[in-house]
Amino acid sequence: MTKRFSRRSFLTLTAASLATPGLANAPSRSLRPVLRPSAQSLINAAPTAESLIRDSGLSGKISYAVARAGEGGGILEGHNAAAGLPPASVTKVLTALYALHYLGPTHRFVTSLVAVGTVQNGVLKGDLVLRGGGDPTLDTNRLADLARTLKASGIREVTGRFLVWGGALPATRQIDDKQPAEAGYNPAVSGLALNYNRVHFEWKRSGNGYGVTMDARSDRYRPAVTVAEMQIANRAVPVYTYKSAGKTDQWTVARGALGNGGARWLPVRQPELYAGEVFRTLARAHGVQLKAPKVARDAPRGTIVARQQSPDLRTILKGMLKYSTNLTAEMVGLAASQARGAHPASLRQSAGAMNAWAKEQMGMQAAALVDHSGLGEASRLRADETALMLAKAGQHAVLQPILKDIPLRDENGRPIKSHPVKVKAKTGTLHFVSALAGYLNAPDGKVLAFAIFEADVNARARLIGPNRERPKGARTWNGRAKRLQQALIARWGTVYGA
Repeated sequence: MTKRFSRRSFLTLTAASLATPGLANAPSRSLRPVLRPSAQSLINAAPTAESLIRDSGLSGKISYAVARAGEGGGILEGHNAAAGLPPASVTKVLTALYALHYLGPTHRFVTSLVAVGTVQNGVLKGDLVLRGGGDPTLDTNRLADLARTLKASGIREVTGRFLVWGGALPATRQIDDKQPAEAGYNPAVSGLALNYNRVHFEWKRSGNGYGVTMDARSDRYRPAVTVAEMQIANRAVPVYTYKSAGKTDQWTVARGALGNGGARWLPVRQPELYAGEVFRTLARAHGVQLKAPKVARDAPRGTIVARQQSPDLRTILKGMLKYSTNLTAEMVGLAASQARGAHPASLRQSAGAMNAWAKEQMGMQAAALVDHSGLGEASRLRADETALMLAKAGQHAVLQPILKDIPLRDENGRPIKSHPVKVKAKTGTLHFVSALAGYLNAPDGKVLAFAIFEADVNARARLIGPNRERPKGARTWNGRAKRLQQALIARWGTVYGA
């Protein structure tokens, strides 16, 4: 019922608004006047929010608020709007504003090579240091460009050590301790990151066994790595196990789960050594021999002989909001906290600095985030405070252009390209948690800001062990949550935009 209403009523409203008041030719017979549906009749026919929530079949708690965007915009409608619920990746919207406030849209992160010593006749008599500058977008291609720049600088030999430094940001082994070990979206964090701190694991059947590779691939290179190792184990479950063995990430995978072949990205827990090993391989391809990388404790002081700049921050954040990259959120959030003057030693401390900023600058008195990505389930935001924050003219002008288009869909889940309501928003998904926040452009030109938070905290609390990756019932729950989000947006487009 809700989907039929959302599609037909909007099309009726659009057709009515385009109808002309007169006729080109006189009618041949008298016509009885036919009443066209007025905006008020469409509003009256709209289902109530309470009926949409009741019919959704969604367990847990539902909270939402919708406000008029721009100066003086206030809450138009809400339901449990003051309840604090997990925002999941909607957190990244606040992180984007936080980073833009303290770093600026044109900020670029720099990864550099530092020569600690003197260079004579192409020989560096001293150490070479790969210095991370907090760039979350560094990949194998750009690391190869850095190796090419090193060769162009004239250095062809290094007599000292090859060091890697990631101390520009505080280090952590993983973003959230409750995620499965093999979750590629939950890697280590440091000031030096490569390929979003993920390693590519691929397996192919070979005779009676399998051939496996671990590499740092890109569209141009496939450098193998030894900092992450994989062994096949004769078991059915668990699919993966992980342990740290000194300077190596040691993985095992269940033979029974491999099939004929496949690939996936696994998280890296030794990010500095990972980047160092890959750079060493790329430098060797340019004729520069380096010793095995070692982690430097202190920031290097010397001469910069090569450097790589990231894209500007606005471009980075647009990609973060589109692809919901957790590592990007954590790294730019940490950098913003440092620029604020905080000295966080952990993600939670940095999130605390962002909470304080949200209270001071955004009026979000109840903001209680534990990280910058939303991966930590203990984070809480209120729908009313989030919607009002988005409604402010300044945030609207900054955020709407970099948020992702969210299409409204038909009964079969297909996007309705001609739908008169357009949505730019950020999604957020954890098992038994779904969130959506952003902007609704209504048929009459109004812009509405909204936040929807849905969570079954009790169901999520029951997730343990292997059930955390694909828990029973989570997919059905998530589908219902998204359908309710679409139904609410359709309602608001008619009630407040007719």
